[in-house]
Amino acid sequence: MKQKYSIDRDTKNEKLIIKEYAELDKEILSLLCEESYSDDTIVAAIESGTDDLVRALRTRNMYPPSSFAAKIASAVISLYENGAEQSIEIMFDDKELFEKEEEAVEPDDTVESDSEDIDELLDDEIDDDYEDKKLIKDLKSSLKVADDDSIEPDQEV
Repeated sequence: MKQKYSIDRDTKNEKLIIKEYAELDKEILSLLCEESYSDDTIVAAIESGTDDLVRALRTRNMYPPSSFAAKIASAVISLYENGAEQSIEIMFDDKELFEKEEEAVEPDDTVESDSEDIDELLDDEIDDDYEDKKLIKDLKSSLKVADDDSIEPDQEV
């Protein structure tokens, strides 16, 4: 799914507006969420660091993945460094996110060596200690199935 984040700085009203769009239909972006933040909140979060800015930007309605949130935060920082009323649009494609994860995962040879250990655990021998004590045979169940309630395999329910 493709996503677009529109980041607008409104200097007159002293706030930041972030709009999240998603491609719900082919080539058509639909507005999912719009969040506004006071300049004071954003400036304080920028001064505290990128992690605090990401926490300030994430809301209950808009919670982008970490890689998206980091790029959004850097765009917000650049808007506030320039000082003028501006707008930035950032496009994301989830396909790119999954491709990066696949590249990070490399085949591991330890799986084959572990399979030999698993075979040892799957031993078919059962200890005769349990059969001698007749613990299982003497169990009494409080559940009983009535003969009338049973269903034949060919019957419809």
